[in-house]
Amino acid sequence: MNNRNLAVIYHSAHGHTAHIAGHILAGARSVPGITAHLLQAEELTRTPEHLRDYDGFIFGTPTYLGGVSGSFKTFMDATGRLWKSHALKGKLAAAFTVSSLPSGDKQSTLLSLFVFAMQHGMVWVGNAILPEQHAGVPEQEAANRLGSWSGMMAQAGHSAPADSFAPGDIKTARMFGTHVAETLLRMACSEQMETST
Repeated sequence: MNNRNLAVIYHSAHGHTAHIAGHILAGARSVPGITAHLLQAEELTRTPEHLRDYDGFIFGTPTYLGGVSGSFKTFMDATGRLWKSHALKGKLAAAFTVSSLPSGDKQSTLLSLFVFAMQHGMVWVGNAILPEQHAGVPEQEAANRLGSWSGMMAQAGHSAPADSFAPGDIKTARMFGTHVAETLLRMACSEQMETST
Protein backbone atom coordinates (compact mmCIF):
# COMPACT_ATOMS: atom_id res chain seq x y z
CA MET A 1 0.00 0.00 0.00
CA ASN A 2 1.26 3.47 -0.91
CA ASN A 3 1.95 6.03 1.80
CA ARG A 4 -0.94 8.31 2.66
CA ASN A 5 -0.43 12.06 2.81
CA LEU A 6 -1.85 13.86 5.85
CA ALA A 7 -1.71 17.64 6.31
CA VAL A 8 -1.92 19.41 9.67
CA ILE A 9 -3.23 22.84 8.62
CA TYR A 10 -3.26 25.53 11.28
CA HIS A 11 -3.25 29.21 12.13
CA SER A 12 -1.47 30.42 15.26
CA ALA A 13 -1.26 34.06 16.35
CA HIS A 14 0.84 33.63 19.50
CA GLY A 15 2.40 30.18 19.05
CA HIS A 16 0.03 28.11 21.23
CA THR A 17 -1.86 26.47 18.36
CA ALA A 18 1.44 25.91 16.52
CA HIS A 19 2.84 24.14 19.59
CA ILE A 20 -0.11 21.73 19.74
CA ALA A 21 0.05 21.26 15.96
CA GLY A 22 3.66 20.11 16.30
CA HIS A 23 2.70 17.43 18.82
CA ILE A 24 -0.21 16.27 16.64
CA LEU A 25 2.22 16.05 13.73
CA ALA A 26 4.61 13.93 15.82
CA GLY A 27 1.78 11.56 16.70
CA ALA A 28 0.75 11.24 13.04
CA ARG A 29 4.33 10.64 11.91
CA SER A 30 4.69 7.79 14.39
CA VAL A 31 2.33 5.73 12.22
CA PRO A 32 4.09 3.70 9.49
CA GLY A 33 2.61 4.39 6.07
CA ILE A 34 1.76 8.02 6.86
CA THR A 35 3.59 11.03 5.46
CA ALA A 36 2.49 14.03 7.52
CA HIS A 37 3.10 17.70 6.74
CA LEU A 38 2.70 20.86 8.82
CA LEU A 39 1.14 23.70 6.80
CA GLN A 40 0.11 27.23 7.70
CA ALA A 41 -3.42 28.19 6.70
CA GLU A 42 -2.20 31.60 5.51
CA GLU A 43 0.07 29.97 2.92
CA LEU A 44 -2.70 27.73 1.60
CA THR A 45 -5.05 30.70 1.25
CA ARG A 46 -3.01 31.70 -1.82
CA THR A 47 -2.83 28.16 -3.24
CA PRO A 48 -5.83 26.12 -2.00
CA GLU A 49 -5.55 23.79 -4.99
CA HIS A 50 -2.61 22.13 -3.17
CA LEU A 51 -5.17 20.51 -0.89
CA ARG A 52 -5.80 18.03 -3.71
CA ASP A 53 -2.37 16.52 -2.95
CA TYR A 54 -3.46 15.19 0.45
CA ASP A 55 -5.61 12.26 1.54
CA GLY A 56 -6.57 13.79 4.88
CA PHE A 57 -6.45 16.95 6.97
CA ILE A 58 -6.25 17.94 10.61
CA PHE A 59 -7.41 21.55 10.89
CA GLY A 60 -6.25 23.69 13.81
CA THR A 61 -7.17 27.17 14.98
CA PRO A 62 -7.36 29.17 18.17
CA THR A 63 -10.88 29.86 19.40
CA TYR A 64 -11.62 33.57 19.12
CA LEU A 65 -15.00 34.81 20.35
CA GLY A 66 -16.53 31.37 19.95
CA GLY A 67 -15.22 30.58 16.47
CA VAL A 68 -12.23 30.10 14.22
CA SER A 69 -9.66 32.88 13.86
CA GLY A 70 -10.03 35.39 11.04
CA SER A 71 -6.99 34.00 9.26
CA PHE A 72 -8.36 30.48 9.35
CA LYS A 73 -11.76 31.66 8.09
CA THR A 74 -10.01 33.35 5.17
CA PHE A 75 -8.39 30.01 4.33
CA MET A 76 -11.78 28.26 4.56
CA ASP A 77 -13.34 30.83 2.22
CA ALA A 78 -10.48 30.41 -0.26
CA THR A 79 -11.51 26.77 -0.81
CA GLY A 80 -14.78 27.84 -2.44
CA ARG A 81 -13.69 26.93 -5.96
CA LEU A 82 -12.72 23.44 -4.75
CA TRP A 83 -16.22 23.12 -3.26
CA LYS A 84 -17.79 23.85 -6.65
CA SER A 85 -16.09 20.79 -8.15
CA HIS A 86 -16.26 18.66 -4.96
CA ALA A 87 -12.50 18.22 -5.31
CA LEU A 88 -12.08 17.28 -1.62
CA LYS A 89 -14.96 14.81 -1.46
CA GLY A 90 -14.10 11.60 0.42
CA LYS A 91 -10.94 12.97 2.04
CA LEU A 92 -10.49 12.53 5.79
CA ALA A 93 -10.92 15.52 8.12
CA ALA A 94 -10.39 16.17 11.84
CA ALA A 95 -9.79 19.28 13.93
CA PHE A 96 -8.34 20.79 17.08
CA THR A 97 -8.57 24.13 18.82
CA VAL A 98 -6.92 26.03 21.66
CA SER A 99 -8.30 28.71 23.99
CA SER A 100 -7.19 30.37 27.20
CA LEU A 101 -10.14 29.10 29.26
CA PRO A 102 -11.15 25.48 30.00
CA SER A 103 -14.33 25.91 27.94
CA GLY A 104 -13.84 29.12 26.01
CA ASP A 105 -16.60 27.97 23.59
CA LYS A 106 -14.15 25.65 21.84
CA GLN A 107 -17.02 23.33 20.94
CA SER A 108 -18.55 25.91 18.60
CA THR A 109 -15.19 26.24 16.85
CA LEU A 110 -15.00 22.49 16.29
CA LEU A 111 -18.58 22.46 15.03
CA SER A 112 -17.81 25.17 12.47
CA LEU A 113 -14.87 23.08 11.23
CA PHE A 114 -17.13 20.02 11.08
CA VAL A 115 -19.67 21.90 8.93
CA PHE A 116 -16.83 23.14 6.69
CA ALA A 117 -15.64 19.56 6.18
CA MET A 118 -19.18 18.29 5.55
CA GLN A 119 -19.79 20.96 2.89
CA HIS A 120 -16.72 19.64 1.09
CA GLY A 121 -17.98 16.04 1.38
CA MET A 122 -15.16 14.96 3.68
CA VAL A 123 -15.25 12.10 6.19
CA TRP A 124 -15.00 13.36 9.80
CA VAL A 125 -12.90 11.74 12.53
CA GLY A 126 -13.58 12.66 16.14
CA ASN A 127 -11.47 12.32 19.27
CA ALA A 128 -11.88 8.74 20.47
CA ILE A 129 -9.80 9.14 23.65
CA LEU A 130 -11.43 8.35 26.99
CA PRO A 131 -10.69 10.96 29.69
CA GLU A 132 -8.02 9.38 31.89
CA GLN A 133 -9.04 11.12 35.11
CA HIS A 134 -11.80 8.51 35.36
CA ALA A 135 -9.02 5.95 35.74
CA GLY A 136 -7.39 7.92 38.56
CA VAL A 137 -4.85 9.90 36.52
CA PRO A 138 -4.42 13.45 37.94
CA GLU A 139 -6.48 15.91 35.87
CA GLN A 140 -3.49 17.93 34.58
CA GLU A 141 -1.81 14.74 33.33
CA ALA A 142 -4.91 13.05 31.93
CA ALA A 143 -5.47 12.47 28.24
CA ASN A 144 -8.61 14.22 26.97
CA ARG A 145 -8.84 16.03 30.28
CA LEU A 146 -11.20 18.62 28.75
CA GLY A 147 -13.63 15.91 27.62
CA SER A 148 -14.00 16.58 23.89
CA TRP A 149 -15.13 13.97 21.39
CA SER A 150 -15.87 16.02 18.26
CA GLY A 151 -12.21 17.03 18.00
CA MET A 152 -9.19 17.78 20.17
CA MET A 153 -9.20 20.66 22.67
CA ALA A 154 -6.29 22.23 24.54
CA GLN A 155 -6.00 25.11 26.98
CA ALA A 156 -3.19 27.61 27.47
CA GLY A 157 -3.48 30.35 30.07
CA HIS A 158 -3.97 33.93 28.88
CA SER A 159 -0.58 35.48 27.92
CA ALA A 160 1.18 32.22 28.89
CA PRO A 161 4.27 31.10 26.95
CA ALA A 162 3.53 29.18 23.74
CA ASP A 163 4.59 25.87 25.28
CA SER A 164 2.64 26.37 28.53
CA PHE A 165 0.20 23.45 28.40
CA ALA A 166 -0.85 20.82 30.89
CA PRO A 167 0.99 17.53 30.26
CA GLY A 168 -2.38 15.94 29.54
CA ASP A 169 -2.98 18.27 26.59
CA ILE A 170 0.40 17.37 25.07
CA LYS A 171 -0.33 13.67 25.55
CA THR A 172 -3.77 14.13 23.97
CA ALA A 173 -2.31 15.95 20.97
CA ARG A 174 0.07 13.10 20.20
CA MET A 175 -2.62 10.46 20.72
CA PHE A 176 -5.01 12.44 18.51
CA GLY A 177 -2.47 12.67 15.69
CA THR A 178 -1.86 8.92 15.91
CA HIS A 179 -5.60 8.17 15.95
CA VAL A 180 -6.33 10.26 12.85
CA ALA A 181 -3.36 8.77 10.98
CA GLU A 182 -4.40 5.22 11.84
CA THR A 183 -7.95 5.98 10.72
CA LEU A 184 -6.64 7.29 7.41
CA LEU A 185 -4.75 4.04 6.86
CA ARG A 186 -7.82 1.93 7.72
CA MET A 187 -9.87 3.94 5.26
CA ALA A 188 -7.21 3.40 2.58
CA CYS A 189 -7.23 -0.37 3.23
CA SER A 190 -11.02 -0.47 2.88
CA GLU A 191 -10.87 1.41 -0.41
CA GLN A 192 -8.23 -0.98 -1.75
CA MET A 193 -10.30 -4.01 -0.74
CA GLU A 194 -13.34 -2.60 -2.54
CA THR A 195 -11.36 -1.97 -5.71
CA SER A 196 -9.76 -5.41 -5.71
CA THR A 197 -13.10 -7.30 -5.42
